[in-house]
Amino acid sequence: MKRSRVRPRLAALLIALCSCVGLVSLSVAPAWAAGTVTTFPVASPPYFITSGPDGNLWFTLGETGQIGRSTTSGTITYFSTPTKSSGPVGITAGPDGNLWFTEQNAGQIGRITPRGTITEFPIPTANSTPGFITAGPDGNLWFTEASAGKVGRITPSGTITEFPLPTGSKPGSITAGPDGNLWFTDGGQIGRITTSGAITVFPIAAGSLGGITTGPDGNLWFTRITANAIGRITPAGVFASFPLPKCGDDFFCVPEGITTGPNGNLWFTLHDRDSVDQMTTSGSLLNGFTYPASGLEGITVGPDGNIWFTELGGRQIGRFVAS
Repeated sequence: MKRSRVRPRLAALLIALCSCVGLVSLSVAPAWAAGTVTTFPVASPPYFITSGPDGNLWFTLGETGQIGRSTTSGTITYFSTPTKSSGPVGITAGPDGNLWFTEQNAGQIGRITPRGTITEFPIPTANSTPGFITAGPDGNLWFTEASAGKVGRITPSGTITEFPLPTGSKPGSITAGPDGNLWFTDGGQIGRITTSGAITVFPIAAGSLGGITTGPDGNLWFTRITANAIGRITPAGVFASFPLPKCGDDFFCVPEGITTGPNGNLWFTLHDRDSVDQMTTSGSLLNGFTYPASGLEGITVGPDGNIWFTELGGRQIGRFVAS
């Protein structure tokens, strides 16, 4: 059995399979998609990855306090954060033409220009553990604070505002929704926050949730780690769950990152299966690709229109080109 790693202070402990609300049945996984996987070694375990405004891929290296930049052909450059051991995790392209990232250990938000100049902005709440970050529809960046139980907003000039969540909240991934709001995962629930800070929580089920993204169908899609499933929630809060095949008879595959692919399907990493699968917006599981890796995590569509992913254990980033 493969044992998944626990992302520092962010990932919830894996627990027993939670009850599935709105359960939809799926068949076993189909055959793999045709294509080519190419990997590029990096200096330390890469966490998450995004497309930059400069036509490159940008990713975080939490253990070494660095931001990585890769061309679509795999030429990699590293930039160290001014704060040592800052622990970069989430990263996104901002509306200002820069990349923005969280510094989990340092409790800061970082900004890096395409040329590599880094500026850091301390979060007012100490030990807040910022995790994920996304560009909002209001021209600001929005991020989650797992330890503080807050969602934060930072302007491109660096002004930070924090919004407290209900007691006991530990927000994880965050994305801009199709309705002009921000949506985030939070334990066994999905949260929605308006750009003015009004919060609504939608209970899903007990268990851990992973990544979240806006689908091409106008809904939010997310990974259900301990339920071994992909979830969907409409902007009105209607929830459905699509189970995934197990990795063997007894073990789950640990779905983590998720993104909308170039073909209009949802693509997601399976950390313990060493594969990337895809699902249609109707919930049908389609063929993805497998790779003899060690802990697939982040995923994005690159500026070249291909699927890019991070591999924690193998210290690589990868590219899948469909044939």
